[in-house]
Amino acid sequence: MARLEGMTFVDLGDAKPDVHREARTGQPEVIYGPGKTPAQVAAIVRELLEAGVRPVLVSRVTETQFRAVQEVAPDAAHHPEADLVVVRPSEERRDRIAVVSAGTSDHRVAEEAALVAEALGLEVERIVDVGVAGVHRVLAFRPALEAAACVIVVAGMEGALPTVIAGLVPTPVIAVPTSVGYGANFGGLAALLSMLAGCVPGVLVVNIDNGLGAAMAALRIVKG
Repeated sequence: MARLEGMTFVDLGDAKPDVHREARTGQPEVIYGPGKTPAQVAAIVRELLEAGVRPVLVSRVTETQFRAVQEVAPDAAHHPEADLVVVRPSEERRDRIAVVSAGTSDHRVAEEAALVAEALGLEVERIVDVGVAGVHRVLAFRPALEAAACVIVVAGMEGALPTVIAGLVPTPVIAVPTSVGYGANFGGLAALLSMLAGCVPGVLVVNIDNGLGAAMAALRIVKG
């Protein structure tokens, strides 16, 4: 109740940054880039920084938006491989998680998950290109998967990898379907439905291409 009592936001007219979200939920406000002008993104970043929010994250960012952010946050780091901007990442490192990608084509989504998790203070081990077309590859990393506090599994095509990993390890598994695949993949819908219908119970599934959402879920799991 004491934390909620100080709940507030900043009214910028066309945006109302939630500067106390972390106090309430344990995770900070994230700025979603699409649909916002560079000036709007920069204004929100400035307000979050002035309120002491850490880290400040801008997802699906463009180069023009990043340059605008640099005007108010010269130390902002742009990660074009994940379309992500990070300002003031957490300096602590707690609870190691694993981010696993089925194929190299899933890299952008997997890297978004990994970078967001690191910005939030989690230690991340990346395991790449271990899809079910050669399942022996993921078996080689079983000890690392078992040692992780949580495993984020990113896969497109038929989306089978999370089920395989969830059947091998005792740790929580977060499945991220990607829009990678041929026509019958339907832009990630096939992978999403496959993950939801998986035979291993207890797997958490987030939205298509939502690496950021997976990282936020992992934070709640390891902090809980």
